[in-house]
Amino acid sequence: MQSGAEGAVRVGRTVSTTGALVERLSRSWFVIVIVISGLLVGLPWLAPVFMRLGWTEAGRAIYFAYSFLCHQLPQRSFFLFGERFNYSLAEIQAAWQATNDPWLLRQFIGTPDMGYKVAWSDRMVALYTSIPLAALIWWPLRRRLRALPLWGLALLALPILADGASHMVSDLAGMGAGFRDGNQWLATLTGNRFPAALYAGDAWGSFNSLMRLVTGVLFGAGVVWAAFPRFYADLGGAPRQA
Repeated sequence: MQSGAEGAVRVGRTVSTTGALVERLSRSWFVIVIVISGLLVGLPWLAPVFMRLGWTEAGRAIYFAYSFLCHQLPQRSFFLFGERFNYSLAEIQAAWQATNDPWLLRQFIGTPDMGYKVAWSDRMVALYTSIPLAALIWWPLRRRLRALPLWGLALLALPILADGASHMVSDLAGMGAGFRDGNQWLATLTGNRFPAALYAGDAWGSFNSLMRLVTGVLFGAGVVWAAFPRFYADLGGAPRQA
């Protein structure tokens, strides 16, 4: 009887300890999410830093890990420690090899003169960076801001789906040869009112780069707006909202 009672006490203590740990984690969920998302966002920027410092194994390990999350095409990526923040497809081909094969292009990480690319593309930078930033904006408003309905999140997902799908279809014609590379449709639609650099290529400030930035931020912010209020309500912070 005594051993049974002792076992029950031990089980009770284990349950109590586990419950206390779960409660503590539930109270700290926001900090945990911010830290994890911050690490996810920050590590790709460390890859070019490591390459610059000569820590090539650590840098290449980050490139390899993030290659499963992103295409890492260099003409759609930011570069650090070089002459410019990004480079055109023609410049990358001239510096490396004249190929339009995306599977080969994604292997180019940079040179000492050009600098080294961030381990994921500008779209992924916009999308994933917007999540912790939007979360930090949401936190002081958490008791007043209603959760975004799921249909609202679907609407905010449409632009990034359309932009990503059109890039994919365009790239099937070959890098530098698809309809998104020249955006002649946009030039015709706008009567060529804007500088040629807006329409062509992926350089920072081009239509393509701006669309990747805007659609990434919209979807990332939408994820926070839809999910975080629901997490907060489920953990007892506020009434559950539809």
